[in-house]
Amino acid sequence: MKGLDMAGQQAPGPVLAEGTERLRAAGLDNPRREARLLMAHVLQTDLAGLLARQNVDMSASRAFFDAIDRRAAHEPIAYITGHAGFWSLDLETSSTTLIPRPDSETLIEALLHHRRDRASVRSVLDLGTGTGCLLLAALSEYGDAWGVGVDIAPGAARLAARNARRTGLATRCAVMNANWTSAIQGRFDVIFSNPPYIPHGDLAGLMPDVRDHEPARALDGGVDGLDAYRVLTEALPSLLAHDGIAIFEIGIGQERDMPRLARQAGLEILEIRADLGGIPRAVLMQHGRR
Repeated sequence: MKGLDMAGQQAPGPVLAEGTERLRAAGLDNPRREARLLMAHVLQTDLAGLLARQNVDMSASRAFFDAIDRRAAHEPIAYITGHAGFWSLDLETSSTTLIPRPDSETLIEALLHHRRDRASVRSVLDLGTGTGCLLLAALSEYGDAWGVGVDIAPGAARLAARNARRTGLATRCAVMNANWTSAIQGRFDVIFSNPPYIPHGDLAGLMPDVRDHEPARALDGGVDGLDAYRVLTEALPSLLAHDGIAIFEIGIGQERDMPRLARQAGLEILEIRADLGGIPRAVLMQHGRR
């Protein structure tokens, strides 16, 4: 390895430059930024600390290039580092479930807009909880609330439980490994779901970061992408409190289908809220007026 001194130390600049070039050759966007993030992860520092770093030893260099090779194969950075930010939380990630995305924060923003009184939310249900990001973000904002997260994947349920402990919210929630609504009784003030919603025929065209690394069962929404919504909207009337609100994440174009499914289940649409990119992302539902 070029630039090594007698003690096996090397200045970080050349190491970072080589990592950047490998990512650029793999066709990744922002190769220098991603290389810096991976080096900061390996050195257990932040980007500011990285600037002050004087040298990198041989062990750290090997770990860095191992991480670079994984990223060059389009493995998401959040799987390499093992964590990702969501809302105000830092959450553990794993390939058992999807990586929390900024677009999903739209659901938390919608909840805060429609339930400004923090005492108005006492119970939260998250169907297909994954990392637990929606459930835990809601509990972090509503200090009097308790919640339940449900996921059919055992690994995802265990991950959400670890994140509840990681965020200090474990005493206010429970995580269940079950098939969405089959093990749930009672009514909830808020119900979240970010279910699989990609039409099956579109999976092959997804970015390789998603297609090749994130779990297909958390992406595949059936032929038209609506399979999960059909099940969930039918279940909502028996799970939603009288004045409760359900907030579902949707994919591109699905804002045309969700109102129809909601009406069929006796629900009405309260709002369809766009994410920061202007794409309709959060559908808010409540019991229909009688």
